[in-house]
Amino acid sequence: MMRRRDLFTLLGGAAAAWPLAARAQQLQRLGVLMNRVEADPLARNFMLAFEQQLHKLGWSEGQNLQTEYRWNGGEPNLARDYAAELLAFKPDVILSASSTNLIALQRLSPTAPIVFLQVSDPVAQGFVVNMANPGGNITGFASYEFTIGGKWLELLKQLVPTVKRVAVMFNPESPARFFLSSIEAAAPKLDISVTTLRVQSIDEIEPAIAAFARELDGGLILPTDAYLSVHHKHIIEVIARYRVPAISNVGASFVQDGGLMSYGPDTQDQFRQAAIYVDRILKGAKAGDLPIQAATKFNLAINLKTARTLGIEIPLSILLAADEQIE
Repeated sequence: MMRRRDLFTLLGGAAAAWPLAARAQQLQRLGVLMNRVEADPLARNFMLAFEQQLHKLGWSEGQNLQTEYRWNGGEPNLARDYAAELLAFKPDVILSASSTNLIALQRLSPTAPIVFLQVSDPVAQGFVVNMANPGGNITGFASYEFTIGGKWLELLKQLVPTVKRVAVMFNPESPARFFLSSIEAAAPKLDISVTTLRVQSIDEIEPAIAAFARELDGGLILPTDAYLSVHHKHIIEVIARYRVPAISNVGASFVQDGGLMSYGPDTQDQFRQAAIYVDRILKGAKAGDLPIQAATKFNLAINLKTARTLGIEIPLSILLAADEQIE
């Protein structure tokens, strides 16, 4: 016969286990599909901002949340593979960074709730028909409209008035090609001719830049492109070798790692805002009922050392407008 003390010990242990079992049953599932590599410091900062905001909203990993992460390294094939893996995880909501990842997820499942980031002009790309009422299964945070391409061209011309030719470099599988129209529209009034450098592998980057740099008075625009973001350090080395001034929005790390100039949205803040949307969906809101938010804060950064190396005298207007000056 079981002694009373043994019985109470058994019951006490079972009672202690019940809350754990209940918590395990209440775990909400979050899938995260990122567009860089996990070791990328900038990408980790984005995720840290997201995770900290989720924690402030009451979500703790292993207690009421279970998260699966995938990093595609800017590769469309990996985006498709990892999208399938995350959907098999049956998440309650997915955080998706980049158009490439969003396309992969939408093709495999047009119903899974998704909060997207780092997507340019979701209406022009056909993801939604309306920013205010997206409907369907997706919502998120648009990086900007494609008209910003003209702004990049104007900033480059303002910084380097001698520029007469500009090449726009991108992976043709990325949405970066959509920026071309606004860049080409702004070019005539700035007396600039525009060409494209289409690269699909790291081996194509240097030959493309070298060929463009054979003529004088050239500049380079690197629009939003997950593939270029992953290989931005190699690109910086190449353009430094051929002394080509460049403006980028492959990420703020472009300027921090030696690139000349960047202009783009405050992506880290958008990751914090995305955590609020994820929280609302996990608590029962429908993704399609949440309006897509456009970027409202943009950062201009310039590397002063790189400018000196290229013999560029930075105009006072650029210095005053810059949010970040890196020595």
